[in-house]
Amino acid sequence: MTIKTLIAASALVLSLPLAAQAQGTIPGAERGAAAGADAAGPIGGIVGGAVGAATGTVGGILGVDMAPRFRSYVRERNVRSYDYDGRVAVGSTLPSSGVTYYDVPSEYRVQPGYRYTVVNDRPVLVDRGHRIVEVID
Repeated sequence: MTIKTLIAASALVLSLPLAAQAQGTIPGAERGAAAGADAAGPIGGIVGGAVGAATGTVGGILGVDMAPRFRSYVRERNVRSYDYDGRVAVGSTLPSSGVTYYDVPSEYRVQPGYRYTVVNDRPVLVDRGHRIVEVID
C-alpha cells in the first residue's frame, strides 16, 4: 500500500462518521461505501462500508431520519400496548408470551430478525430474543 493510499484511507476513516451518522445501519453502510470508494477506490469502499455501518447505527437501528415516520406508522395501526412492570429501555428483555410482536415493513430497511411492539405506550424494536434494542421516542 502506498503512502498516498494510506493517507487517503486515514482521512476517509476520520470523515465517515460525519457522513454516515444517524442514517441507520444499512443506509450508513451504503453511504460510507460510496464515500470511501470516491475517496480511496475499492479499498476505501470496503473500509467506508464498515465504518458507515458502525457509525450509522449511532442513531439507532432505524436511524434518526426514519424514527418519526416509524413512530407514526405504529400509532396509525393502533397496536395494543403491553403493560410491562420493568424498565422500558435498551437491554430489557420482554416475555415471549403475552406480547404481540410485529414485522417491520421493508420500507424502513431494518435488518431481518428485528420486530416491533408497543410497551407502556412506547414503540420499541426487539431482537429475536425479545430484548429491546431501540426505544422509539
